[in-house]
Amino acid sequence: MKKTIYLVRHCSATGQEPGALLTDAGEEQARQLAEFFQDKGITHIISSPFTRAIKSIEPAADNLGLGIEIEDRLAERVLSTANLPDWMERLKESFQDLDMKLSGGESGMEATERGMAALASAADRTVLVTHGNLLGLMLKKIDGSYGYEEWKNFSNPDVYQVEIEGAEFQANRIWE
Repeated sequence: MKKTIYLVRHCSATGQEPGALLTDAGEEQARQLAEFFQDKGITHIISSPFTRAIKSIEPAADNLGLGIEIEDRLAERVLSTANLPDWMERLKESFQDLDMKLSGGESGMEATERGMAALASAADRTVLVTHGNLLGLMLKKIDGSYGYEEWKNFSNPDVYQVEIEGAEFQANRIWE
């Protein structure tokens, strides 16, 4: 049975902490997402527990009359709990070496596995709202051509349509 899942990167936010809110621009982006999903036949909405992810999809959930299920497996990946002045370089390395694990952090492989488990268990026509790093890792698993450079080019928000048939996954960016 074929199913369609929508992977969404959250809208523009005021910061990276779990409780960061959307910026004014992010709130407008959330309204645009609501319009975007209006005619897609969405049956479920599942979000990272981070406030910026929930707030990104709330207007769509309201318009569609759907609740938002919280899924910890969609939370942003923690690269490290240490202060990393060179975090961008370390993140780039982590896309190349999925087993690399920094102090207090999660390897790319660990994050990918939890994200893909959430994706695989989603029902047809589900929206999954997550974060850029995890989204990038999930897309890399689906299509090995994705990586750090593609992550750098994500927008806030961003939307990918994933078609799943059996063990086959295909992802396409559909946000403009």
